Amino acid sequence: MNKTQLIDAVALESGLTKVDARKAVDAFVKTTGEQLKQGEKLALVGFGTFSVTERPARIGRNPQTGEKLEIGKRKIIKFKAGSELNDEVQ
Repeated sequence: MNKTQLIDAVALESGLTKVDARKAVDAFVKTTGEQLKQGEKLALVGFGTFSVTERPARIGRNPQTGEKLEIGKRKIIKFKAGSELNDEVQ
């Protein structure tokens, strides 16, 4: 499912127009990004929790040359599914 299909599904499920559903999806994405950028968690009971962790610097290898190179530390986003979402998938 891509973003357009998600917007269509949200509009259908909620009774919103596609324009309003697009605004809602865009607002969710923007707000989630802002919270994660500030280092905050976003917990949606039943759906899951988004959080940011830091991956430490490490030594990697160029697959073409075999040369060692340093990969810098970076922040990554993690998502842990909630119990209701897990039950839906089972």
